[in-house]
Amino acid sequence: MTPPSTRWPSQRWLRQTAGHAARLLNEGFAAHDLRGYHYRLLATLAEDGPASQADLGRRCGIDRRDVVAAINDLAGRGLVVRAPDPADRRRNVISATDAGVDGARRLGATLERVQVDLLAPLSTTEREQLTRLITRLLHHHSRH
Repeated sequence: MTPPSTRWPSQRWLRQTAGHAARLLNEGFAAHDLRGYHYRLLATLAEDGPASQADLGRRCGIDRRDVVAAINDLAGRGLVVRAPDPADRRRNVISATDAGVDGARRLGATLERVQVDLLAPLSTTEREQLTRLITRLLHHHSRH
């Protein structure tokens, strides 16, 4: 495949690369019968510990209604448990089960493989440079 013409706007290159990344990631997660939002929830719980549904949604950037549906799905698979918050019985605290922590680990490994596949054409130095540049862009735009 020939590289895209340099006359194309960089926005198109970014969009195409993001599309390839999303496709690879969706395929990788689908092999586990899960999706990216499942990974975000499980990884957050595995790393940070139990959280209320509302806090979990905020930390993961997932709409409150979607969090409930995703948690229901994960609970049905035995990956999380929902329990009343002892400090406030009106809200639930979500915790990852051992299977959920293992699932987060497996999905994280899938994410690593996708990243290696996506960045395969780049040298180690180029990968590090790309990571620094994207991190700088994200940091800049998250402040605005």
